[in-house]
Amino acid sequence: MKLVNIGFGNMVCIDRVIAIVVPESAPIKRIVQESKDRGLCIDATYGRKTRTVLITDTDHVILSALKPEALKRRLDAVDTGTDPAADADADPAADETDTGTDPAADPTAEDTGS
Repeated sequence: MKLVNIGFGNMVCIDRVIAIVVPESAPIKRIVQESKDRGLCIDATYGRKTRTVLITDTDHVILSALKPEALKRRLDAVDTGTDPAADADADPAADETDTGTDPAADPTAEDTGS
């Protein structure tokens, strides 16, 4: 049984995942709502925006705040036994959720212009 971190310390058995999709399309929104109605939805977003929907072979729907690309990188790392952080092309910020902070709006940021 191989587990992958889907954010905030939550783990999913990758052998049970049959699809990783983005939640923007109407059919996926419908699948998520139906799973909530049936009690088969697992919300692992900790109140953050849902960026990825994982669908399992048991009809469970798992919501994650991580980007699909970050989850794919983590799945690939588990499959190959490598560390995703060791990948030179990996964007470390892509594995984390968006905190909603804008560095340009930071009043403590140093002004480099003019």
